Amino acid sequence: MGWDRRLAFLSDDRNVAYPPAAMRRPPAAPRLIAVLVLGSAVAIAAVVGSSPPAASSPGVLARASSRNLGTLTVPSRALARVVGGIVPATPDRDRRGPTGWIQSLDEVVAGHPVSVAVGVDGSWLYRHGARTARPPASNEKLLLSMAILDRFAPWTRLRTQVYATGARSGPRLRGSLWIVGHGDPEVDRWTMRALARTVRAEGIRKIRGRVMGATTGFLRDWWATGWRDYFPRDYIPLPTALTYDNNEDGYGRHIVDPERRAAHSLKERLKANGVRVTGQPGAGSAPRSMRLLATVESDPFEAILKRMNRNSRNFHAEVLGKWLGGRVIGGAGSIGKGARVIERFASHHGVQVVAYDSSGLSYANRVRPQGLVELLWYVNGQPWAEELRFSLPSGGQGTLKGRLRDVRVRAKTGTLEEVSALSGWVWLEQTETWGQFSILSQGMSKSEAAAIEDRVVRIVAHRAQP
Repeated sequence: MGWDRRLAFLSDDRNVAYPPAAMRRPPAAPRLIAVLVLGSAVAIAAVVGSSPPAASSPGVLARASSRNLGTLTVPSRALARVVGGIVPATPDRDRRGPTGWIQSLDEVVAGHPVSVAVGVDGSWLYRHGARTARPPASNEKLLLSMAILDRFAPWTRLRTQVYATGARSGPRLRGSLWIVGHGDPEVDRWTMRALARTVRAEGIRKIRGRVMGATTGFLRDWWATGWRDYFPRDYIPLPTALTYDNNEDGYGRHIVDPERRAAHSLKERLKANGVRVTGQPGAGSAPRSMRLLATVESDPFEAILKRMNRNSRNFHAEVLGKWLGGRVIGGAGSIGKGARVIERFASHHGVQVVAYDSSGLSYANRVRPQGLVELLWYVNGQPWAEELRFSLPSGGQGTLKGRLRDVRVRAKTGTLEEVSALSGWVWLEQTETWGQFSILSQGMSKSEAAAIEDRVVRIVAHRAQP
């Protein structure tokens, strides 16, 4: 390829391009066509034809570090615009006289920093800047959902448990109760009510000790490369293994002690069920020697992912990302481990992704629209494809409220400052089948980007055909 310059910033453990530029080869050399008409030699102007770039180019997304990750490189011809934070999209397909719906799409995206990929089960229908890597914003949640369902069944449930320490004498426990969470992002007072009833059903009526919330299971990291400094305050509560009421207080403010609040709630529920606790609620590291008393299970993944994707819940994504990272990599779950599992999933299926979190809040995350569509093609062949598609909002639903009501679509939105995304499935009326698409942009207002996304989806839905 001959990339001669590199733009990167140094993170705590790896180099990452910020942002990457359009990854394509220069167009083929122009060809001159001479035409003779009625015996007169007339030289016709050069006709330019461009050949599509290779599916992948060595070094474009090569990454090397302590995590076997490295840098995204930037071609010098695009460097000036990259420094400004906007990567211009360029056509990257082989077209001969675009007409009809393809020409309509070209007119919609012309002159805008937007990349589009549309295909059907392994065949490309339309690509514009599809090899340009951009921030996926909350389309990262779509990648997280794929990585989860690729390893765990849609009916998998997460447990929240109560353990006991100390000796028991009939209905009396001389010890404490410990609530241990395992990554359910939806633990609330109803969870505590169910646990309290189970403890009572075990015959316990008095606890001469405390109710404690375990702070173990996840690291208490609350930051990722590419996050703005106000994100933990405004957009993402602390992701913990034992959550409580979305880790927010009654005013919607993010809290740092969800485990203690869960313990307080359980103590109150125990009291309402006739179980007295003498000590005050608290939180800390759970002891190793405990006896299991009660277990409550979450809704299945298919329900949790539906709520996460349709309403784009960052808290759900980071809690589930930590859970996934701990389960797959081992040890305490963390934001970084969750991101690495997403990268590994995509890489295993031939798509390279740069991920620093699971929610998509990081401006340093990167994916190509073409890669997203290729992963959707993989999903189509999996037994959990319907569950994933149904977890995404349809037109007028969730984060698509007020949009695309006239189109049969299931798609994940994404929004950051001057970053927008829309990826998923759209029903092709001409062929009566689901098509897959991804639209990523950077450098426009949300209203302008959403208007382009909606126009692209409508054209594809009503008019696209092979």
